[in-house]
Amino acid sequence: MANHCTKLKAGDKAPDFKAKDQNGKTVSLKDFKGKKLALYFYPNDDTPTCTKEACNLRDNYSALKKKGYAIVGVSADTEKKHTSFINKYDLPFALLADVEMKVIKAYDVWGEKFFMGRTFDAIIRTTFVIDEKGVIEKVITDVKSGNHAEQIIG
Repeated sequence: MANHCTKLKAGDKAPDFKAKDQNGKTVSLKDFKGKKLALYFYPNDDTPTCTKEACNLRDNYSALKKKGYAIVGVSADTEKKHTSFINKYDLPFALLADVEMKVIKAYDVWGEKFFMGRTFDAIIRTTFVIDEKGVIEKVITDVKSGNHAEQIIG
């Protein structure tokens, strides 16, 4: 459970970002000009809920692509950890290694979480649907990991 929600909202210009993907290639918001982008933030590679979310996006990837969406995941994991996660689950989209948390903080998805009686700071699972012009179309804060592609398209 999170006690924090991003201040970004539909209609806002998406913050520009630059981060390296699992292959060490720099990816930025400009790379998606003219395309819809589902930029999803998640806490950690290879954890049960994050895996469920990534696999749901993988399983619905062709439907998302048909609707014109590019998918990019972001966490503070390393490129090496992302590569392992992608290979293990055959993920067809890029994962950005935001180890310095610049993108995470730009999108205001770092905050207080409560889990098993503890309070701690972490990435708050959030997805931003960004239109072809770089404007946020939708912010999904109540991510349903097993049904996330439908939330993006719907």
